[in-house]
Amino acid sequence: MKIGVLGAGSWGTTLAIVLHSNSHDVSLWSYSEEDVELMRSTRQNANYLPNITLPDDLKIEDRISNAVENTDALVIAAPAQFVRNVIKQIPFELIDGRILINVAKGIEAKTLMRMSEVVTDVFPDFRQRYYAVLSGPSHAEEVSEKKPTTVVAASIDQRTSETVMEAFGTPYFRVYGSRDVTGVELGGSLKNIIAIGAGICDGGGYGDNTKAALITRGIAEIRRLGVELQANPLTFSGLSGLGDLIVTTMSRHSRNRFVGEEIGKGKKLPEVLSAMKMVAEGVETTRSAYELSRMHGVDMPIVSQVYKILFEEKDPKEATYELMTREAKEEIWS
Repeated sequence: MKIGVLGAGSWGTTLAIVLHSNSHDVSLWSYSEEDVELMRSTRQNANYLPNITLPDDLKIEDRISNAVENTDALVIAAPAQFVRNVIKQIPFELIDGRILINVAKGIEAKTLMRMSEVVTDVFPDFRQRYYAVLSGPSHAEEVSEKKPTTVVAASIDQRTSETVMEAFGTPYFRVYGSRDVTGVELGGSLKNIIAIGAGICDGGGYGDNTKAALITRGIAEIRRLGVELQANPLTFSGLSGLGDLIVTTMSRHSRNRFVGEEIGKGKKLPEVLSAMKMVAEGVETTRSAYELSRMHGVDMPIVSQVYKILFEEKDPKEATYELMTREAKEEIWS
């Protein structure tokens, strides 16, 4: 297959290498001409994926038209808040009939759209059977080192899902299938908010008990919103739900956990973000999820408190106290 990867951050670069290892003809596009020249000359993406060599015949493009022309599939690897602007640069005739594989994990601010909805909003005639989302516990740093990883590819069309599974599957990168696009998109997006909360716990000096509670109650909130939005509740017990939540709340590679940890240590959000080169998707998704929970009347107390800590400068200790002293209730309820 001829495949264009749109976005040359750590994840886009890693997936381009995975696809190349499966003998696909791969083009990797970056919006930054400076990064393109550096990758071409050094065969490394030093800013996002240092110490990993790019194959000599992996094409690096600074013109998006070169990356998408005559492709069989496109991988959307830009951060969620930039996906709309990226795909708007592509004429519909270069999208129509191609498989679109989204790997961004976020909910668009203001519109509150998942990425599949953004695609349809930009391209009203796009046929959703060609859309897939690839998600799961998969830090680029580990996949690029060929450490065993499992993810899930979801599409409403089984053939599309199977095509994606075959395109990406390697002995170190196993891909499962799913029909639940909504659930996989929500799981991959909302877990970043809980990861920020986990980082706040780490920065504030809380222990393992606290983080276990946060993970468990966090997945309960994610499931509640997912069910309200017609997702399969079982999806949130799988790779794109609990699996991704565990790795993102626990890992030293997690940008979202890092943001929370710095805030837990007393820093303010603008200070933390200004020092980061990579995007922490969970920050803007916290806004979106907070608004979605209010719009649909879904109780999401952890999301609400993370929102108030990030954007209203609420003291994390006060937020923790409020979570712990809420009215007692049954653990399993709906």
